[in-house]
Amino acid sequence: QPQLVESGGGLVQAGGSLRLSCTFSGVTSAYHAIGWFRQAPGKWPEGVSCISSRDGRSYYADSVTGRFTISRDDAKNTVYLQMNNLKPEDTAVYSCAAGKVTTLRTLYDYWGQGTQVTVSS
Repeated sequence: QPQLVESGGGLVQAGGSLRLSCTFSGVTSAYHAIGWFRQAPGKWPEGVSCISSRDGRSYYADSVTGRFTISRDDAKNTVYLQMNNLKPEDTAVYSCAAGKVTTLRTLYDYWGQGTQVTVSS
């Protein structure tokens, strides 16, 4: 029943910006954490950012701190990832997920289909 859908990916030049959206439905209050993850070609999945709907706390990977911002709009059942100053190494498939713990580890129970982000040099 729980479903998450990502949107907003695309092709941008280095230094550009994108805003990803994650809309979800059928997610109970126990699954208060929403995380963004990415997987680049030839690399293992990486936690990018996450946020809790309970206390609003958020966390970021060292590689994106200062460039990315996560936010939520509870009325729209949507979590956003604003990505600024994009670098070629940010190129990956980005997925959002819902879980019971606000963590950058892949300890989430429900996942979206992913959206491609490509940053050219």
